[in-house]
Amino acid sequence: MKLAVIVFPGSNCDRDMYHAVKDVLQEEADLVWYDNCDLADYDGVLLPGGFSYGDYLRSGAVAATSNVMKQIKKQAEMGKPVLGVCNGFQVLLEAGLLPGAMLRNKNLKFMCHQEPLRVVNNKTMFTSGYGENDTVRFPIAHGEGNYFCNDETLASLRANDQIVFTYQNNPNGSIADIAGIVNNEGNVLGMMPHPERAVEALLGSDDGLKLFQSLVENWRESYVINA
Repeated sequence: MKLAVIVFPGSNCDRDMYHAVKDVLQEEADLVWYDNCDLADYDGVLLPGGFSYGDYLRSGAVAATSNVMKQIKKQAEMGKPVLGVCNGFQVLLEAGLLPGAMLRNKNLKFMCHQEPLRVVNNKTMFTSGYGENDTVRFPIAHGEGNYFCNDETLASLRANDQIVFTYQNNPNGSIADIAGIVNNEGNVLGMMPHPERAVEALLGSDDGLKLFQSLVENWRESYVINA
C-alpha cells in the first residue's frame, strides 16, 4: 500500500504520520507537498495534524480551499481511504468531506495529554482490528477540538453508525462525546486524537497501531477482490 502524507505550510505532525506508516508498519509512504502534487498513484491519503496556514480564519479553513483538496475529494469519491487527524480532521470538516464543525475547547485552553477513548464502531476499514467498545488511549493536542453539529446531523451520524470514537472523559466539550467520525461511505475518517502518536509502547501507548493495520489489511482485501 502506498500512502500520501499531505504537508501544508504549518503541518507539524507529518513526520509522526510518516514514521507510523513507513517505519512501524513498513508500508510505502511519501511526504507530499500540497502544491502542484499528483495523488493518482497513491492508494490512500493521510492529512496530519498541526497548524496549517497558522490556523488563520478558522483551523483548517485555508487549507480546505487549496487545489490538493480537489484531488482528495476525487480520491474519496473513488472509495480510497482518507484519514484526517487533528488539524486534518478540521480540514475535512471545512472542505465538506465530513459534517459538522470545530469550536474552541470548552476551557478555552490548548490541551496535550493521553486520553481514553471508546471504539463505538469497529466495522469500518479503520477500526476492524479493534473489539466493539474497546478502550484505547491516544494523545490529544488541540485548542479547537470541540466537535459540534446540529441535532439533525447528530441523528444522522447515529443512525448511520458514523460515530467511530468517543471520549470517556470528554476533555473539550464535544457534542455526544464525539472524538472521531466517518463519512456515510465509511472511507473517510476524521478524528482529533492522534493514533500516529500511539503506535509504539515507548510512546506511552501502542493502541493506535491497530488503526493503521486495519487500514492496510482492509485495503489489501479490497485490492485482491478488485484485481
